[in-house]
Order: sequence, then C-alpha cells, then structure tokens
Amino acid sequence: MQMIKLIDRLMIRGYFKAYFVCLTSLLSLYVVVDLFTNLDDFTHHGHGLFDALKHIVSYYSVKVTQIFDRLCEAIVLLAAVFTVALMQRNNEQVPLLSAGVSTRRIVAPVLACACLMLTLAVLNQELLIPRLSDRLLYDKGDPVGDKIITGLRGQYDYNGGIHVVGETASRKGMVVHNFQLTVSEHFGGQLIHLTAPEAYYVPTGHHQGRWELTGVNRPDLETWNPEILEPVDKGRFNLKVRDADFEALTRKENWYQLASTWRLHEELQRPESGRQAQMAVLFHMRLTRPILGILLVFLGLSVILRDQNRNVIISSGLCLVVCGVFFGINYSCKLLGDNDYLSPALAAWMPVLISGPFSLVMFDAVHT
Repeated sequence: MQMIKLIDRLMIRGYFKAYFVCLTSLLSLYVVVDLFTNLDDFTHHGHGLFDALKHIVSYYSVKVTQIFDRLCEAIVLLAAVFTVALMQRNNEQVPLLSAGVSTRRIVAPVLACACLMLTLAVLNQELLIPRLSDRLLYDKGDPVGDKIITGLRGQYDYNGGIHVVGETASRKGMVVHNFQLTVSEHFGGQLIHLTAPEAYYVPTGHHQGRWELTGVNRPDLETWNPEILEPVDKGRFNLKVRDADFEALTRKENWYQLASTWRLHEELQRPESGRQAQMAVLFHMRLTRPILGILLVFLGLSVILRDQNRNVIISSGLCLVVCGVFFGINYSCKLLGDNDYLSPALAAWMPVLISGPFSLVMFDAVHT
C-alpha cells in the first residue's frame, strides 16, 4: 500500500511537470507565431520601440486567456501521454504489474489530474474570458480604441420599448456618432424619434447604464418619463437602458463566442436574438465540453497503453492521428448544427455518443 501511494505521488508530480512544460511550450509557440505574423499591426503607429513593446505585452496578456481556451484539451492530453510514455520508457510499470497492480490503477492518478486541470478550462471560459471580452475584441492595430467602428447593429431594449442604432462609434470614451433613438411606449401613446450627433455610454451596473445624448432637438412633449428618457439641459438627455448598451451596438457577429454559458442562455430567450442556431449549438457544446475532454484523455491513454512493446514514438504518432479524428468529428457535428442539418442538442451530444463508447471500450481493453 505504501508503494502504491509513493507511485501515485510520483505520477501526480510527473503529470504536473509535463503539464507545465506543455502549457508553456504551446502558449509560447502560439504567441510567437501570431506575433511575427501580425508584427506590422503592432508597429505601424510609429510611436517608438517602447510603446510597441508595451502594446504587445498588454495585448497578449489578455489574449493568452483565449489561446489557452483553444489549446486546453490538447495540453491536458499531451501531459497525460508524456507522463505515461516516460513511465514506460523507464520500465517503472513492469514491477507494479508483477506485483499484481493493474495498468488502469497505475494511471488512475493521471486521469484524476487530467480531470482536475480540465476544470481550469471551465473557469477560464466562464469567469476570465467574459470579463475580458471587451479587450479581446480590440484590434491589434488599435491599442487605445481610437479606431472608428462601422456597421453598428440596431438593438432593442426592453426598458420602455426602446430601439437604438448608430452610424459609427469609438471604443475610446464609448461614444456613438449619429445616434438614433425610437421610443414606442410610456409617452402617452406617442412615438418619439430622437437623433443625437453624439451619445456617450456610462455603465451603471451589470448590463445596465445610460446614454448621455448631446445636440438633440427637444421634442414637444407634455409629460416626460424620467425612468426612461430624462431631459438634462438644452439639447441634452439621459437615456436609461438595460440591453442596448455600448457592447450590444458595437459587437461583432461572433461576439457570443466570448460570452459565458449563462449569458448565452439569457440571449437565447430573446425572440429577436440573431444567429440562434450557432448560439444554441455553442450553448450545448459548452455543456458537453468537459465530458469530451475526459473522453479524449481516455482515448489517448488507451492508444499509448494498448501495446506495451510498441515504440513510444509510434504510439505517440497513433495517438495524434486518433485525436485528429476525434476533433474532426466534433467540428463536423458543429458545422451540421450551425447549418440546421442537426438540432443544436444533437449536434453537441453526437460526438459524445460516437466517441464515448469507443473510448471506454479502448480503455477497457488495455492489458493489465
């Protein structure tokens, strides 16, 4: 029993060492390749070397969360494969097998560590990325948000039947130019249209805030509703909103990929929400992602452990091939769901139904 505990500690220590090496190597490689591919975007401002380096560090200190989100399953798998392969190379498995310890019991600490590290992907996805989504949407060539944003989206706000739209915007100062407002309720049945040359957004809480409109021609109204639209001064109004914030007007079509799962659920409840199929597929895939990550680890270890006499390099190559097929199935099901060939729930759970039994059978067939 004492020997098993010692081997467990060695396996756990070896896994975390391999995880740290894989994490550092893959993230660094991704950042270096992406940096040199887009180096002109960071340096074309001509503000000097120090400012360029400052912009690069600021950009990738946030971008690394999104890079980790894309690579987390691969890192977990590689760490598990390297840990087991190193154990086989050093013949540490043979004495344990001779003592009657099964292979599945030997690699149990590796599986437990892999499941633990997969929770980091969930925490990063649900907590960090949504909080940094605004900065993740910044352009590489726009370090301070000076770039003019075009193609703004119209947004309906449930706080009083409000519809707002703008022509252009700038992230610096959260300003929208040629801001157009339509209010259909709470003003004595009158339909109110306002146009402001500039509107500044001031956040006041979670998805709540107000628009400060300037240069507006005061409409002729007998009554005002300060809970919706409040006159401040000549040509100035405050518009209180819940949904039509600055992010809603300026976000890109794929903004939902950076949102939390709960935010996706809220957005799917709105009847006017766009890109419903893609958003619904992503929502369901968020639920199946931890399961698929665990199945991927089972599948990779099964390939490594299935033949103890096979060369480690050949086993690693076969593991990469099998994992490539695994990711190919996931991507294919996602495409079918995005294009309405499969229902969102089926598109998300189909990879589990295909890969789950195969992974478990492969792992069960490992020689003990």
